[in-house]
Amino acid sequence: MFTGIVEATGEVTALDLRGGDVRLRIRANSLDLSKIQLGDSIATNGVCLTVASLLEDGYESDVSSETLSVTSVSSWHIGTKVNLERALTIDTRLGGHLVLGHVDGIGEVVHLNPDARSWCLRICAPNELAKYIAQKGSITVDGTSLTVNKVEGAEFELNIVPHTLEHTGIGSYQAGSLVNLEVDVIARYVERLLLGDSAANT
Repeated sequence: MFTGIVEATGEVTALDLRGGDVRLRIRANSLDLSKIQLGDSIATNGVCLTVASLLEDGYESDVSSETLSVTSVSSWHIGTKVNLERALTIDTRLGGHLVLGHVDGIGEVVHLNPDARSWCLRICAPNELAKYIAQKGSITVDGTSLTVNKVEGAEFELNIVPHTLEHTGIGSYQAGSLVNLEVDVIARYVERLLLGDSAANT
């Protein structure tokens, strides 16, 4: 589990195709890996990945065909910048919201325009996710916990403050960029609870 507060940015340095799966190598830059062990989880652009190998400057993870099919990982290449966050510990401050690292769908950046010292980011979500996105609610974009300012159908707007632009990969977005989206897990549980007894047949 994560908070959506990005700790560092990294870079894809290798993608090794292995029978339909991918072994991914990430240069972790300033992320502190001193307490990371094999099998630990690191959110990589919002995708919860298991550390399969530790390197001097980063880590390697295996990405399944399922993950490739539902995230933007399949469009990554050597040099792709990624947001990084280590998994929560019991004494971690929860500065964002509860994030599982389970991507719900891929969104597309519509535009990123300046708004005073911040930027206005507009994203189009898959239609099936629109019902989970609420004004002033939380959403995770490439592993970054953000607040939704406005919703219009399947499109939503976010205000990106200077600190977030500087410390995540959002500043490199442009129209057409694909991003990993994870909706607030509470919305999914509420939907399921509202089904009541009929949930067993759904």
